[in-house]
Amino acid sequence: MLGCVLALLFFAFPEIKAQVTVDATIDSLQLLIGEQAKIKLQVSMDANQKLQLPLLRDTLVRGVEVLDVAKPDTQLLNENKRWLISQEYTVTSFDSALYYLPPFEVKVNGTPYFSKALALKVYSIPVDTLHPDQFFGPKAIREVPITWDDVAPLVYSGILMLILGALAVFLVIRYRDNKPIIKIIKIEPKLPPHQVAMKKIEEIKADKQVQRDDPKLYYTELTEAIRTYIKERFGFNAMEMTSTEIIDRLLEEKDQRSIDDLKLLFETADLVKFAKHAPLMNENDMNLVNAIDFINQTKVEEDPNAKKEPTEIRVEEKRSKRGRIALICSIAVVSIGAVVCIYLVVRHIIDLFF
Repeated sequence: MLGCVLALLFFAFPEIKAQVTVDATIDSLQLLIGEQAKIKLQVSMDANQKLQLPLLRDTLVRGVEVLDVAKPDTQLLNENKRWLISQEYTVTSFDSALYYLPPFEVKVNGTPYFSKALALKVYSIPVDTLHPDQFFGPKAIREVPITWDDVAPLVYSGILMLILGALAVFLVIRYRDNKPIIKIIKIEPKLPPHQVAMKKIEEIKADKQVQRDDPKLYYTELTEAIRTYIKERFGFNAMEMTSTEIIDRLLEEKDQRSIDDLKLLFETADLVKFAKHAPLMNENDMNLVNAIDFINQTKVEEDPNAKKEPTEIRVEEKRSKRGRIALICSIAVVSIGAVVCIYLVVRHIIDLFF
């Protein structure tokens, strides 16, 4: 008979399955003014329910201040079917009185539930009026001397800031001048002009990606190699002359046939650099061959019996694409470090003198 009654109650009141309990406790019922107490709110409910805890601001009741609201802590019970949620509030008071702390209201699935009420007694600090000589008035303000430990972080931050700032300026100048961070100095025997030019052309020929992706750079390097050869071979400054001026000057010393192919090379290079002409791969190869033919036709073979010139020091200053990227990253890292040091210097100055 009792089982039937319980079954009827179970189906008549299905909310009994979702039982909710709310409990509130305080760790100290009596405090001195300014002391702190912790109130612990615990809610037990089913895992599939939605909980809304009370939202407290600065005060619990008039005279009782809320100093801190801890993060809720959740425990799983009954094989994760039940939740036990705890939240802790730190309170204090600066007025002596007996305070009534009303029940905490929580909402579970929109339904309000209440904890029990609490009480808090706050006492003032006892004063010994029979011995007033034991009380001392406020002391005068004393200047605290500055020690090395106080200024050491400021000094170290300032030195590091100057070092990083100088390094950042150095790297920026290097990047602007297209110079490597560290110069590579090679000591090599001085080669005749046609060997230097052929060596450079072989390097250009080996870089197939430049021919395909950057024809402007390809023709710039190729014509620079030819101009350098002409300057060393014929003795006039071809680096500062236009293509037409170079051809006219060469015609004074060589026949027309040996210069026709070179003229075609210069014309194609001018179209690529100034008219955005897109040459074909076979056209690039043909101009490369024209440059080699011109060098072979105009070169002066070295006399094996002649006394060789002394070795020269050559500085390699051309930076690769990977080197430029590494330099940019270095500038960014050093600049960020310098900014951080500036922030630390300003913060230490404020903390020390203000």
